[in-house]
Amino acid sequence: MASELSKIVLKKDDLTEVHVYLHGGTVTSWKCKGKEILFVSKQAVFDGKKAIRGGIPVVFPNFGPWKLGPQHGFARTATWKVHKQPEKDKDGNIVAVLLLEDTEETRKIWNHNFKFWYTLTLKNCEFSMEVNIQNTGAEDFEFTSLLHTYYNVDIEKAKLQGLQGCDFLDKVNGGEHKEENEFLQISANVDSVYKQTPNELKLLTGNHNIRITKENFPDTVVWNPWFEKAKQMSDFGDNEYQDMICVEPGFVAAPCKLQPNETFTAKQILTCLC
Repeated sequence: MASELSKIVLKKDDLTEVHVYLHGGTVTSWKCKGKEILFVSKQAVFDGKKAIRGGIPVVFPNFGPWKLGPQHGFARTATWKVHKQPEKDKDGNIVAVLLLEDTEETRKIWNHNFKFWYTLTLKNCEFSMEVNIQNTGAEDFEFTSLLHTYYNVDIEKAKLQGLQGCDFLDKVNGGEHKEENEFLQISANVDSVYKQTPNELKLLTGNHNIRITKENFPDTVVWNPWFEKAKQMSDFGDNEYQDMICVEPGFVAAPCKLQPNETFTAKQILTCLC
């Protein structure tokens, strides 16, 4: 049950807070001025084994199908440690740090040493997630990673601005294409990897707008399963595709290589333009 899994809460005030489960380091709620920005399926499983369907699961060290282990890697089903409990910084923001590092189990799947620090910072109308992945081993390694962000929207009203002119890989229909639309609207099953995307996108929901800013995540994945795929997922309601869109910043079109003692740093900053 969800209530039995460990989580921490970053609370700015009664209307602004973030909930994050140690299972997967998964953020499941960001309320900004009382408005829930993220989507979590009502069918999501909180058994400490399966990835939580919704919120912001962390994908690492592999995006997509993986011959070495589970799809999207093991970070989203691993138990993270609280490196720093939520506390107020000098500017009045709430900051917490989670940590994932290699274990005997992860090395059986992917034989590399690493530390993954995940810094969450909550401000009045802004929530940021900073990724720091350090190669603590003696050999280099390659990885792909992204923040699998689910937004709470009415899909008929939602528009994503900022991808016009970007090349993308269409994982549903195949082929590489160039985005021609200024405003991307979803009306079918979409699973697209946009390459070398701008560092700022805007999600217009018809109710509120979200500015999505990223640093050192070159790519953006856009996903909605639509009704065909929704019916195939046991942890996703048949009609919940109407209530969400995934806009996922990542390093996925090509792998990132880390030398020993080198650290990869990237960030996603979400701003609610209420």
